[in-house]
This record gives sequence, C-alpha cells and structure tokens, in this order.
Amino acid sequence: MNHIHLEKKGLRGLAIAESFKQGDDFSRLAGVVIRRDFIIDGFVFGKCTIEGDDATDAILDMYSRLNRDDISYIIISGLVISMYNIIDIKKIWETTKIPVIGVTYEESRGIEDTIRHHFPNSYETKLEQYSKLGKRTEITLHTGYKLYLRNEGCLLEEAKKFLDLVTVQGSVPEPIKVAQLLAKASSSLSFNQ
Repeated sequence: MNHIHLEKKGLRGLAIAESFKQGDDFSRLAGVVIRRDFIIDGFVFGKCTIEGDDATDAILDMYSRLNRDDISYIIISGLVISMYNIIDIKKIWETTKIPVIGVTYEESRGIEDTIRHHFPNSYETKLEQYSKLGKRTEITLHTGYKLYLRNEGCLLEEAKKFLDLVTVQGSVPEPIKVAQLLAKASSSLSFNQ
C-alpha cells in the first residue's frame, strides 16, 4: 500500500470525470493533472463505450499517455459510468501502484436490479464486475456534505483527509470539478465516427 503524501504542497493527482449526451455511442472522459494547491499541470482525454466494458482500460490508457512519474493519486467521479460501464479500481491500483479513490455523491441501495433489467441477456458479467467493487464507505467532509468512497492503495482516513484538503465548498472536490467541466466542454467533439 502506498500513502498519499498530504504534507506535500506540490502533491499532484489525476482527476477523471465523464460526459455524454443521449444517443451517443461513447462517453467523453477528461483527466486533469492538478496540484494540491489547485495549480493545473496537464490534461488528457479518452473515451469509453456507452453500456460497454472498456472504462478501466480507457483510464489506464489515459494515465499511460500522460507519461508522468509525479502523479501520486487518481480520483474518479463515479465507478459505474457510461450506462453501467464499470471501473475496476483494483486493476487500476495494481497496474499503476498509485492510490485510487472513487467518489459518488448520493446514497444508494445498489443497482443490481437495474443491471438485470438493463442487460437481460448478459447481466451476470456486469453483476460480477459490480460485486467486485465492494461496499462504499460514507464520509462527511469538513463542508458538512456526505461523500461515498471506494478506495484502493490508501487508507480510508488518508482519503478523507485528502478530500477535505481539496474540497473548497459543497460536496464536489475541486480536481473532480475541473475534470467535469473539461469533460462537458469536450462533448461538443464528435467521437461517434
């Protein structure tokens, strides 16, 4: 297990978010390299298939294309994206050896029934992928808002301290906010070719 070195002002991480519109074949992924003091230090884009199984590999490709050895963590907005394209954070951690934090914002009893309904002929694989994610842990940020986390490669306490450092207001950490804005802006590009 690695640690997130919270004491480093220049601590850099990769934040990833997605955006897609109804009718798209692909979701746009945007990654931003951002320091703990909110200095932006790089961007990367990717895509994954709506309803597909390629989100994990897309994120690993984005990380690889950055070709950087100064990224100390990866934070992802949601681990079930692009209409049930499920991100395997264990695989990301095992491949990169960098702590990974998956963040969601709402309480949920799970999506097993929705997966069965949405994939009537192939739900077993999706359910297995979803089950591998494990349970989320609820935390309360210094802002008073709740987040729901899954983390690999770092302690939950470290993840919470880190999220408190990079969340200025509300519930969305600043690195994720920038990645979301970037993903949304990139949605005007056409990947459906």
